Amino acid sequence: MASSDEPKKDNAAIRQAEAAGKNLEGLGMDELLSLYDKPALTEGEIVRGRVVKVTASDVVVDIGAKSEGLLPISEVSGFDGVVKVKRGDEIEVFIERLADQSGYITLSREKAARMRVWDDIEAAFKADEPIPGRVIDRVKGGLSVDVGGIKAFLPGSLVDTKPIKNLDSLKGHEYRFKIVSFDKKRNNVVLSRRAIVEVEQQHQKAETFGRLEEGKLTHGVVKNITDYGVFVDLGGVDGLLHITDISWGRVNHPSEYFNVADEIEVVVLKFDPQNERVSLGYKQKSQDPWSDVAQRYPLGTKVHGRVVSLTDYGAFIELEEGVEGLIHVSEMSWTRKIRNPSKVLAIGDEVEAVVADVNVQNRRISLSLRALEQNPWETVGQRYPVGAVISGKVRNLTDFGAFVEVEEGIDGLIHISDMSWNRRIKHPSEVLKKGDSVQARVINVDAENQRLSLSVREFLPNDWDEFAKSHQVGDEVVGTVAKITDFGLFVRLADGVEALAHVSEIIREGKTKLDRMFHPGDGIRARIIKIDPAERKIGLTTRDVEPLTDEERAHHSDPSVAEAAARESAQASESVHDESHEEAHDDSHEEAHDDSHKEARDESHKEAPGESHAEPHEEPDEDPQS
Repeated sequence: MASSDEPKKDNAAIRQAEAAGKNLEGLGMDELLSLYDKPALTEGEIVRGRVVKVTASDVVVDIGAKSEGLLPISEVSGFDGVVKVKRGDEIEVFIERLADQSGYITLSREKAARMRVWDDIEAAFKADEPIPGRVIDRVKGGLSVDVGGIKAFLPGSLVDTKPIKNLDSLKGHEYRFKIVSFDKKRNNVVLSRRAIVEVEQQHQKAETFGRLEEGKLTHGVVKNITDYGVFVDLGGVDGLLHITDISWGRVNHPSEYFNVADEIEVVVLKFDPQNERVSLGYKQKSQDPWSDVAQRYPLGTKVHGRVVSLTDYGAFIELEEGVEGLIHVSEMSWTRKIRNPSKVLAIGDEVEAVVADVNVQNRRISLSLRALEQNPWETVGQRYPVGAVISGKVRNLTDFGAFVEVEEGIDGLIHISDMSWNRRIKHPSEVLKKGDSVQARVINVDAENQRLSLSVREFLPNDWDEFAKSHQVGDEVVGTVAKITDFGLFVRLADGVEALAHVSEIIREGKTKLDRMFHPGDGIRARIIKIDPAERKIGLTTRDVEPLTDEERAHHSDPSVAEAAARESAQASESVHDESHEEAHDDSHEEAHDDSHKEARDESHKEAPGESHAEPHEEPDEDPQS
């Protein structure tokens, strides 16, 4: 039995019923006990209630109190105005105020939901667990996120692991977020999506590296395309497909093969989980075409291809994907001197060529365009035999001769020694000019070294023959001292005609040297004592010949000869003429031919900078046959 002095329990439910004027005497025992056990309701409490009635402005909710509660209809209506609750539904509400003068308890469903969300936020923060939310708007510095009716802030730096250029693209999307901080009193919540993404990526990376195997195929999605390759998303891990591993052939840009978002199959070449690097290959899915290229392109085979690249030294021809050949400039024509391949070929041209060389180790195929035609130099001897007379135009002048175009691509050389019978020519421009039409005789054909020697002196007046025909032994002649030597005087009698007065045929006092008696350019009278047409030699004597008078000497002197002799003496001593005045023709002629006809042949393709074939030999600008 309870003590008499035991304080009576204060039952708030009974007091509340009495205050409402309820007749307790008419209640049964069960009803009285329910009143006694039912806890008292307080303002600020969240309780569950049952919808009793829905009116145009309110929703009547029974929360187990004497009075029913009223909930504004707006709190249970959607954006379209449709009420989302009906009679009999159970809902959570927040007690804003106990029964007022109207007899109803003021309720709020929004506040109840908000308080529940704050509880969820606090629980998620303490447990370090994610919470769902929907991006609703872009605000200064980031995004506004709806978390169960509470507006939270997502800073731009915490949206993703990488910067997102267009934050508006996230609006309306639902994501999971980590709670960085919250303040219930200030209604402030800061979120991070990056923390969720980082965890997901780490799990995904571990899973991806766990399934990768070198040499095996895998799938991925093209994420980005650059000038040097393609980045492929393999599942949280980006692999690089380098441009050199896209195709066995020439790839100008990766975009020729792939587009962003393409799903592709690639080969794993190698990977490094520690540094998170993966190298991929696409061409490795097929066999290397160079493995049997020697069998498919034997030497001498005619091949077809397309011009894919032009350089200073040649043209690259694609024979098939991954196999290219080089037509060097020296292999484009037998006769034409090709300085730029673009003069002959253009990118995209379909061409036929002959395989000249195959180097599998260095992945090179040398092609020849000119091999499709016969070398015109092989038959030049038949078309222009020695002794034949040809006509052509002077194409170029050098110090040692003139080049005459006999036909397109075939030039002949007129050596300086073959431009005159007797006249000493210092430069071909004294006889010929560039562009002159000339007639010449073929004097030598060297098809192997591609040389054609010509002479024009057969078509020029022979001053020596004319002089020999009009003079005979015993005739007195007047000439000009051209050169003074120890063994005599060379006397110029006419253009291209020189005679020798031996020292024994010159009257002098004692052993006086000739250079003390005569000077180049001096006039002199002498008598012809020898004419040899075969050797083209004329001998003179001053014995029994009347010397020139001062007036005659002044008339026949030639100052230009003296000036020329002085210049020659100042520069260097020339070789003396021997008694026969024999021209050193053969040796100098052959040496000049060697220099002028040296063909810049490309014996082999040498390595070209940055290319798989060689830079060509240097070619002189002026010599068309060098």
